[in-house]
Amino acid sequence: MRLIQFETVTGERHVGVVEGDYVLRVCGIDTTRELALQAIAAGLTLADHVQVVGLGERHDYQTLLAEGRVLPPLDHPDPAHCLVTGTGLTHLGSAATRDKMHQQQAQDAVTDSMRMFQWGMEGGRPPAGQVGAQPEWFYKGDGAIVVRPGADLPLPAFAEDAGEEPELVGLYLIGPDGTPYRLGYALGNEFSDHVTERRNYLYLAHSKLRACSFGPELRLGALPAHLEGTSRILRDGQPVWSKPFLSGEQNMCHSFENLEFHHFKYDQFLRPGDIHVHYFGTATLSFADGIQAQPGDTFEISLPAFGEPLRNGIAPAAKQVQPGSVKSL
Repeated sequence: MRLIQFETVTGERHVGVVEGDYVLRVCGIDTTRELALQAIAAGLTLADHVQVVGLGERHDYQTLLAEGRVLPPLDHPDPAHCLVTGTGLTHLGSAATRDKMHQQQAQDAVTDSMRMFQWGMEGGRPPAGQVGAQPEWFYKGDGAIVVRPGADLPLPAFAEDAGEEPELVGLYLIGPDGTPYRLGYALGNEFSDHVTERRNYLYLAHSKLRACSFGPELRLGALPAHLEGTSRILRDGQPVWSKPFLSGEQNMCHSFENLEFHHFKYDQFLRPGDIHVHYFGTATLSFADGIQAQPGDTFEISLPAFGEPLRNGIAPAAKQVQPGSVKSL
């Protein structure tokens, strides 16, 4: 089952089930978070709870997308209670580009990036119930940085790059007793500044503080072990770059269980009611092929198992902070 969140022409919010060319409204439910909280209280899965509450009228899916009325498939009414994070160097082959970016700081030596990747290869898939190697982890922001499917990703004036990162995203809700619940997975564009990161790997944290997008659909249940999608950049409607990408645990050096443990082992991430959006990493970047995306371009990330592609444009950020803008009180 695949869910979306959408708005009516009058701005009312709904949750819908994707069925072919149509979206069927979930009765009496305004948000995915509300649906999940009800499912937890009832001791049901999301899919089973949808069957309990029932489905209503249908909406044309392509119309919702074309009119920009599809929302991220999970959010929080207070964006400060949605944490957006990620892990890197998680996919087979993901170290190659990173290592090339950082070798200028470590001539003929094993870079820290390659060393961390090797730790993942050696210990990222521990036996059930055991603790595996700790992955690279980064913070992107709160829910305010999330851009809905179809909308433009804002590019700050200080940014040196506007680079896509096609990824799987885990979507989570912390239950009333502090238990993290995985609602499912979505397609994501993590959107980073690879030129800034290439200057020095210690700038990774700066390079990740950008907007992002995920969706349009939330896929419930387990994922296939092997997933293959396509990442494209369109300019004036024509592709200027296109490349397949692999994901799923068969193509990763860390298991999802290990990545989730090393995120939710921290008490501050177990606040009841909070939402967590976690990017699981990629091995495919247009930046690695010398492509420079620019305002006006469109990113398109597609993977058949997730339904409709995730598309986002790029536009200059409306708000630009200037040096000296901090005032003393």
